[in-house]
Amino acid sequence: MANLATLFTVLLSLLCYSQTGFGLVQWPGGTSTRFYDFKVQTMRVTKLCNTKEIVTINGMFPGPVVYAQEDDRVIVKVTNETPYNTTIHWHGIRQRLSCWSDGPSYITQCPIQAGQTFTYEFTIVKQKGTLLWHAHVSWLRGTVYGAIVVYPKTGVPYPFKYPYEEHIILLGEYWLKDLVQLERQVLASGGGPPPANAFTINGHPGPNYNCSKNDVYKIDVVPGKTYLLRVINAGLNMENFFAIAHHKLTIVEVDAEYTKPFTTDRVMLGPGQTINVLVTTDQPIGKYSMAMGAYMSAKGVKFQNISAIAYFQYLGAVPNSIALPAQLPSFNDNLAVKTVMDGLRSLNPVNVSKEIDTNLFYTIGLNVQKCRSKTPKNNCQATNNGVLAASMNNISFIRPNISLLEAYYKKINGYYTEDFPDVPLKFYDFVNGAPNNIPNDTQALNGTRTKVLEYGTRVQVILQDTGTVSTENHPIHLHGFSFYVVGYGTGNYDPQTANFNLVDPPYMNTIGVPVGGWAAIRFVADNPGVWFMHCHLEIHLSWGLSMVFIVKNGHGELETLPHPPADLPLC
Repeated sequence: MANLATLFTVLLSLLCYSQTGFGLVQWPGGTSTRFYDFKVQTMRVTKLCNTKEIVTINGMFPGPVVYAQEDDRVIVKVTNETPYNTTIHWHGIRQRLSCWSDGPSYITQCPIQAGQTFTYEFTIVKQKGTLLWHAHVSWLRGTVYGAIVVYPKTGVPYPFKYPYEEHIILLGEYWLKDLVQLERQVLASGGGPPPANAFTINGHPGPNYNCSKNDVYKIDVVPGKTYLLRVINAGLNMENFFAIAHHKLTIVEVDAEYTKPFTTDRVMLGPGQTINVLVTTDQPIGKYSMAMGAYMSAKGVKFQNISAIAYFQYLGAVPNSIALPAQLPSFNDNLAVKTVMDGLRSLNPVNVSKEIDTNLFYTIGLNVQKCRSKTPKNNCQATNNGVLAASMNNISFIRPNISLLEAYYKKINGYYTEDFPDVPLKFYDFVNGAPNNIPNDTQALNGTRTKVLEYGTRVQVILQDTGTVSTENHPIHLHGFSFYVVGYGTGNYDPQTANFNLVDPPYMNTIGVPVGGWAAIRFVADNPGVWFMHCHLEIHLSWGLSMVFIVKNGHGELETLPHPPADLPLC
């Protein structure tokens, strides 16, 4: 067995190299290799007085935690035992030279079909903290999700006092309907989606919902200790507030990057965002509510207004005592969101690009397309009998039926164009108006358009919310990179008055572009591949609020996209 183990170690070390015409070149290799076996399976669950089948990983809801250390190599074998197409996206992992393992369907890979297997391999290069993984096909990530916890290298401490315990808090949404069918029904209707039937905390709705008095998550805590909570929003279509009754939350990390400590009563997370908070058990012994409630910044949208509740229970508390309620902001409290964002600063001064090579201005928002159905009552349920869509720079993204990364790598023509515009096709009062009145000129163009960046390009993107249908806070996620949020504000972006932080801006992978406002992000395009940028509200993604960056190869093997893996799924 010892000889086998030695041989296995040697083989693993060879995996960290790539044979090229120039000899052996070392790829980013971690200090350890972590293996995970993911089986995509259906399982029967009973919640909210109903029993149904949901899609899970390894029969777990939420799914298993992926644990690793900074610079580790992670290998995840995914076997699809369901009838649904699937992929897994490692949200926030920067996928240095491993674009093939990023996971968004029809962007970097074809889906893993029923009965098929695909192995994801990536190195967590210079990253540590809390991230998440989730399905990236249809709306399957409503139940197919889990946490990624990346610890610092051995011997490297946290930049804060070591907590007594750590706990993962996964915020989610739960539907009684089959999620794949639900997406199809919503898109066919032309209108908006129904609200979730419940919010969940670690898969549990809590006592506010029917048949859920005992379906509650609980953390048992010891008085006088400090706990680290890794809070993750894995929801589909809602942004959410989170708070603990009578306890302060000290933010120390956002999107797996340390921040200067910032203390608040509550946090707001959009889908895909993660926040690590320290909580000190300095209150009288008792049972305290942890609450998850809605943040809805758009007008006229139905949403779930019942909060999910979990318990933060002190040792010595009376077991069946009533939990003290947590105070959440009102559902449309934009100031509460801004207050937290204002407090986010990188822990130390950062090296953010002062010079910009490519300056981009992207509008984001919803559209109403003209009805072209012969059954408008069934298919055109948006304003004025239109069809809802979403866009960036007024172009609604159409996913191809093959992988864009394959099409780019193999130079297959006809599946995408390289003409995504650097600025909107039309300038107007983005926040307060529309190009015209609904439904005359609120339409978007359709296309699979990409923006090509030379390797090493220093990029600034201004993300501007629009009020064509309604202004709204949009959580925009960029695959393959983190970015510095150098500025944000309300109204239309004005370079003459915009205030930028170029000293210690937060380093994020998902930014909530303020309702009726803008955000400015900067990154260096130093990771070759095809990278998705999209709104992480799943309905907006379904409607087309996305675009793709293509980052070209640089010089040499360490700036070049490797060849595709042998088991890459076929469409």
